[in-house]
Amino acid sequence: MPLSGTGTAPTFVTVLLRGLLAGLVAGLLAGTFAYVVGEPHVEAAIAIEEAATHAGPTADGHQHGEEALIGRDGQRGGLFLATGLFGVAMGGLLASAYVLLARRRQTADDGRSGLLLAGGALLGAVLVPFLKYPPNPPAVGDPATIDQRTVTYLLMVVLGLVAVWSGSLGYRSVSEHAPVWLRASAAVGGFLLVTVVSYVVLPSFQEVPADFPATLLWNFRLASLGTQTVLWTGIGLLFAALMHRQRAAADAPLAG
Repeated sequence: MPLSGTGTAPTFVTVLLRGLLAGLVAGLLAGTFAYVVGEPHVEAAIAIEEAATHAGPTADGHQHGEEALIGRDGQRGGLFLATGLFGVAMGGLLASAYVLLARRRQTADDGRSGLLLAGGALLGAVLVPFLKYPPNPPAVGDPATIDQRTVTYLLMVVLGLVAVWSGSLGYRSVSEHAPVWLRASAAVGGFLLVTVVSYVVLPSFQEVPADFPATLLWNFRLASLGTQTVLWTGIGLLFAALMHRQRAAADAPLAG
């Protein structure tokens, strides 16, 4: 059914397909970025991990001499599969959010709405968790805390999205006739309130070995953040372009 009362409005299936397509392409682009920029740092971290096995168990609990179930060549190929599938899933979620929030959008520009949603996802689901729980390369992390770290990270993702929603509420709570700086201040205040409280309440994990190269750790984390940035930027731009093209095609007969 149409998303609005007009017959030219896209249906949910149409929007979903555009989101899935945008996610697939963006996921493959993110996989390419991860392969070119991130893989060298992963290889360097694995070399450190393998060197450490001569002194005992590895960081993930394996003993010296154990072989990985999937070789590095298979892992590299699986990288594109993983980012492609993840991109499809995120594109589908973005399209679903676009439909669910259709009546609450304050702009009729489909492309702008898609970009705002993707930007909100990048901020809440990526940047906010990254600052609290940055990703670690191989050879970093205590196997005994992996379950706790996974749960707290997922909780941080949820709270990051809540922070974005809180910022949106803050912006909407101020009269639309108020100065822009006042509405922006309310948005930033709502966002920071949830973010700061989340950072204080959730536990921190300091598990980086003292002898692990700081430059390698930093470069790995930047590559991971870059991969997510490429993914969400790609989804936002591609989805916006597809929705704009659909709207332009729908308005063409009316213009004629």
